[in-house]
Amino acid sequence: MENRIYDEKNGLWYELQGDYYLPCLTLSEEENHHIGVWGQRHARYLKEHRKVLYMNLLTSGKLNAHLAEIDKQAEEMFSRLVNEMTKAHGITEQLKASEPMLWVAKMNAIRSAAMEVVNSEVIYV
Repeated sequence: MENRIYDEKNGLWYELQGDYYLPCLTLSEEENHHIGVWGQRHARYLKEHRKVLYMNLLTSGKLNAHLAEIDKQAEEMFSRLVNEMTKAHGITEQLKASEPMLWVAKMNAIRSAAMEVVNSEVIYV
């Protein structure tokens, strides 16, 4: 028996492993993008709740690019929401200088609300 054979029908090489011929498959090289906290949260969500989609993205070599795009969208949305909410609530640098603890409390509340919106609309979808 030959160690490697080529099947012209499907264009794959097969290698003998024990008593069976298994296809010689390799994943294509995926561009390595930086994945931030939002992308990592989305990856965890996909892995736990959307297993088929996660495996499809992983095996097609598109997972990293998908997570990088989600991370970028979520970060932009978060920044925009925080800016809009600070303007809407009148939180200024003057408040920061005059009453820093009140400013911190209000900013934490705004960041928390913005995080909830991003989680529900981008991350856990």
